[in-house]
Amino acid sequence: MAERKCVGCGEFKNREDLIKITRQTSGGLSINPDSKVFGRSAYLCYNKTCIENAFKKDKISKALKTSVPLELKGKLINEF
Repeated sequence: MAERKCVGCGEFKNREDLIKITRQTSGGLSINPDSKVFGRSAYLCYNKTCIENAFKKDKISKALKTSVPLELKGKLINEF
């Protein structure tokens, strides 16, 4: 199994147990894309604490090497 590190808490978990956020080569952001989407990705646990930690210290922007809109935080919290 492929393990990935959560940007919020730093724990390693199976890729299937994490939310995947990908910055596409076209510049857009997508949440949980299929494996055909290429680009830089960051992973988050399915809990509110990890999502908030990732945005609080701007860890998600650093991982994706782009600015991330705050609307994404609300969308992630509401969906997951």
